[in-house]
Amino acid sequence: MLFAIQKELVIRATEFEGQPVETIYFGGGTPSLLSNEELQIILDTLHKHYHVAENPEITLEANPDDLTKDRIIELSQSSINRLSIGIQSFIDDHLKMMNRAHNSKEAIKCLEYATKYFDNISIDLIYGIPNMSVTAWHYNLHTAFDFGVNHISSYALTVEPKTALHNFINKGLYPPLDDEIARQHFEHLVNESEKNGFVHYETSNFGKPEYFSIHNSRYWEGKSYLGIGPSAHSFNHGKRSWNIANNIKYILSLEKDTLPCEVEILSDKDRYNEYVMMGLRTIWGIALSTVEKNFSPEFVSYLLKATQPHLENGVLEMSEGNIKATRKGMFLIDGIASDLFMI
Repeated sequence: MLFAIQKELVIRATEFEGQPVETIYFGGGTPSLLSNEELQIILDTLHKHYHVAENPEITLEANPDDLTKDRIIELSQSSINRLSIGIQSFIDDHLKMMNRAHNSKEAIKCLEYATKYFDNISIDLIYGIPNMSVTAWHYNLHTAFDFGVNHISSYALTVEPKTALHNFINKGLYPPLDDEIARQHFEHLVNESEKNGFVHYETSNFGKPEYFSIHNSRYWEGKSYLGIGPSAHSFNHGKRSWNIANNIKYILSLEKDTLPCEVEILSDKDRYNEYVMMGLRTIWGIALSTVEKNFSPEFVSYLLKATQPHLENGVLEMSEGNIKATRKGMFLIDGIASDLFMI
C-alpha cells in the first residue's frame, strides 16, 4: 500500500503543479499504525514532487486506543505537529452505545500524554446522544477544557442503518434521536466554548485564536485539495475526483500506472451551491464579491432574493457585503443553505 500511495503522489503531481502544499493530513482508516519511517517516506515523496510550504500544518488522525504513551512520544519526534483525536465522549455508556473501541479511561490517559508532547490538538465530541443530559454534556466539554485542548470538532449524533445503536433504538433500549435535545446541547456547546476562549468559526468547529484548522479551512474556502489512497476525494479548479474504495483494485491499478479514480466536472450551479453551503457554515460567510467574480450576475440576484426571508426572520445577517448565519441560525444552517441553492 505504501508503494501505491507513493506512486499516486508522483503521477498526480502535474495536476497540482505550482500550487503550494500548506497542509498535510493523515486521516481515514488507521494512519496512526504507520511507523515514523513510513510517514517520512510519504512526506519525502511530497517534498520531492510538490511545492511544500516552509512550515506546513501536518495532522495525524487517531483514536485514543491507538495512541499509547510510547506512540505519542514517537509521533512527537516525527514531522507531525498536530493531532486530531476521536474522543467522542468521556463517558463509558456513551462510548459503548456508539460501539467505540476505547473506553473513558483510555481517552483520559491519551490526552494526559498527548497534551505533554503536542500543543496543537483537536478532539471530536458527539452531542445529541439519547439519554445524555445537559449535565453530562457539560462534563464532557469541561473535561476537554481542563486538559487545555485548543480545538474541538463537535457533531450531532447520527444513526446509520445496521449499526449497534440502530438496533438498540429499534429494540427500545434507547430512545430515538431528539432534535430538541441536540439543539439544547448545541447551544450549551456554543455558550461554554465561548466562555473558555474558543471561537465558533465553523458550524461544527471551535478553536482558540491561532488554532483554527488550516486544513479544514481550505475546504471551506473552496481551495484545491488532493486526496491520496483508497476512497480519497480530491478537488481542483471545478473538477472533483474520487478513488476506488477497494484496496486490492487500488494497488493493482497503480501498478499499471493507471489512476484508480472517477472524475466529475462541476457545473456553475454545482460550484455556486457548494460555495454557498461551505461559506454559510463559517464565520466569514458568503462574500457577494466572490459570487460576482466567479459567477454571472444572475447568481448574485438569485442569492439576494433567496436570502431576504432569512434576513427578515433573523437567522441570517448582511455585514459589509457578506451574508452570515446569526447565532440563532447556526443550528439550522443546512436547511437555510438549501434554500439558497440554485436548482
